[in-house]
Amino acid sequence: MDRLPWSRFHLMLVIALGVTWILDGLEVTIVGAIGPVLQDPKALGFSVQQVGLSASFYVVGAVVGALVFGWLTDRYGRRLVFYTTLAIYIAGVIASALAWDFWSFALFRLVTGLGIGGEYAAINSAIDELIPAKYRGRVDLIVNGSFWVGAAAGAGASLLLLDPAIIDPDTGWRLGFGVGGVLGLGILFLRRHVPESPRWLVTHGRQDEAERTLAGIERRIEAETGRPLPKAEGILKVHPKTSFGFGEIFSSMLGPHRGRSLLALVLMIAQAFLFNAVFFTYGLVLAKFYGIPETRAGIYLVPLAIGNFMGPLLLGHLFDTVGRRRMIAGTFLVSGVLLAATAWLFALDVLTAWTQTAAWIAIFFFASAAASSAYLTASEIFPLETRALAIAVFYALGTGAGGVVAPWLFTRLIETGMHGALAAGYAGAALLLAVAAFTEWKLGVDAEGKSLEDIADPLSKAK
Repeated sequence: MDRLPWSRFHLMLVIALGVTWILDGLEVTIVGAIGPVLQDPKALGFSVQQVGLSASFYVVGAVVGALVFGWLTDRYGRRLVFYTTLAIYIAGVIASALAWDFWSFALFRLVTGLGIGGEYAAINSAIDELIPAKYRGRVDLIVNGSFWVGAAAGAGASLLLLDPAIIDPDTGWRLGFGVGGVLGLGILFLRRHVPESPRWLVTHGRQDEAERTLAGIERRIEAETGRPLPKAEGILKVHPKTSFGFGEIFSSMLGPHRGRSLLALVLMIAQAFLFNAVFFTYGLVLAKFYGIPETRAGIYLVPLAIGNFMGPLLLGHLFDTVGRRRMIAGTFLVSGVLLAATAWLFALDVLTAWTQTAAWIAIFFFASAAASSAYLTASEIFPLETRALAIAVFYALGTGAGGVVAPWLFTRLIETGMHGALAAGYAGAALLLAVAAFTEWKLGVDAEGKSLEDIADPLSKAK
């Protein structure tokens, strides 16, 4: 797979697998924008705490989904699971549009989270194993960063869907979820063209199927490029097994790869805390501190979301050329320094809604690339047989520590109405980013341009 040239086949993979992130970004941003709308008695009549708690339900669902479907992905294959998780995700999104009170909304957000958590594990595994090593870093960053394409669309849509002059806001936010769910149905059709990972097939004793799958991919790429493919080099002998026990998996993660485990955990916690702290509460910050009506929050979210996508898009190739360690540490550190400066200015109450947004754009240009690189790190530095579960475990631990706590904590800080209190929260997030940068510099793996099997020996490798 690593010797193959870039082709339309790889572009199809990116679209079919990565487009879910766009839909996720669309509806998560709508949730951030509708926070004040949900507090309206004519809508669902949430309290501020319930707005934050509903976000936490989504994150808890994502944590559980990642763990359950991460294990299933390694056990039963990438293809089966990314169909299943997308179906669950779509069901949760559509059900969210039909919520009638806080508990129904929270439950449906939990279901949506179950689907998206499983998607993270299944899709990142499939992409890493099907994309050539030369392009793996930039593709991973762009795919994970495409969340912000959906976020920009969601922010723009909120300007229409939440404008009472155009549509009743209680109907508008429901349409936002409904449209996202319907669009997700089209992705199920695209995914029928995505094959199972030959790497997964061969390590699970399905050698003949792996050979047929790889031969089909090679024929397709040769037909597209009109050139014969270079011959494969090197031999890796494995002892196939239909399943790998938790003892083998966790012995690897906590034994010879314990330094890598610590690295993945720290990166995941830092990025999860920052993103969940800011984006699940941004509509509340605009309303509380800058007096921006909830129906106008999208004006500020659109440029911010665009900046988030431009970071991985423009910086992604550097992770394959300058290198993983330098770029991951650098993006975490720069975003942390910028966040600390912004927290200080916010504490002084010298920012406006637009200067605050400009500061966030600068911060998240780098932080978005850093966050995407955390998923890249967790997915490529562990043995093939543990890849999906490793993504799931570190996503779950990182999100549980950072993502569940952050929305609850920051809604409480916002409630105080004190600039200093919220600025202290931002300063804490900046410190986490700096810790992540130091950890990457000390423990990072120079994985650029290397085959996955050269980065970490498969557990099934013949001794």
